[in-house]
Amino acid sequence: MAAALIDGKAIAAQVRAEVAAGVAEWVAAGHRPPGLATVLVGEDAASAVYVGTKQRTSAEVGIRGFDHRLAADTPEAEVRALIERLNADPEVAGILLQLPTPPHIDGSALSGEISPEKDVDGLTAVSAGRLVKGAPGLRPCTPAGVMELLRRHDVVLEGAEAVVLGRSELVGKPVASLLLAANATVTTCHSRTRDLPEVCRRADVLVAAVGRARMVRADWVKPGATVIDVGTNRTEAGLAGDVDFDAVREVAGLITPVPGGVGPMTVAMLLRNTLTAASLAAS
Repeated sequence: MAAALIDGKAIAAQVRAEVAAGVAEWVAAGHRPPGLATVLVGEDAASAVYVGTKQRTSAEVGIRGFDHRLAADTPEAEVRALIERLNADPEVAGILLQLPTPPHIDGSALSGEISPEKDVDGLTAVSAGRLVKGAPGLRPCTPAGVMELLRRHDVVLEGAEAVVLGRSELVGKPVASLLLAANATVTTCHSRTRDLPEVCRRADVLVAAVGRARMVRADWVKPGATVIDVGTNRTEAGLAGDVDFDAVREVAGLITPVPGGVGPMTVAMLLRNTLTAASLAAS
């Protein structure tokens, strides 16, 4: 029997509706609407689309948008000054510096200038430290989205064997920390892992986040396993995940499609983080 699909679009819509209700309740209690500031440097077309989506969906749930678009030749010092102003602005609950930035700007370093309390991407060193230590804080959006998909499908994580393919700062490492916090036994795989297919076959929950189209084959997957595909790879045939979806679906118990799986959750969790940041700032 083919695996059941995890519908990320539907779950993301549920999360957005919950955030909208939370924002309405927040404003009704006398607070200013949460504010999300996005900073885009340059004219990268894909980045412009991403920022536009984030601002549009923010408006739909009642979050106030502060959309800052800077020329590609903007000096790094000017971008840093803008982030400092946004850090100090009480109307801004969350700040997001869209990456990649132009070559003369160190996007990673500038992201680190964002106040941890406004780090709605959850990617600063302080946010990463809070995650590893299990301290309260804002969690990275895509890994948080993965966990939300698992939670809403009642996937048992306590005592389960989870395997994460990839050790990136953006997905692999934080999702491993989140799975560990949920009491899963976690193995992180990478380019130096020996006998990778055999390690993957142990997984009750397999999270693929390596950026290689259709890398995970059916014989890598334990029958009945839950397979979360974070990959988004552009191929001649269109978008493809890191998992050979058609083949793996015949083996797995639950699986996310690409597109329509993890992707929609990223923006939904960004909105939730913005509301959370506003709540934390007022407490």
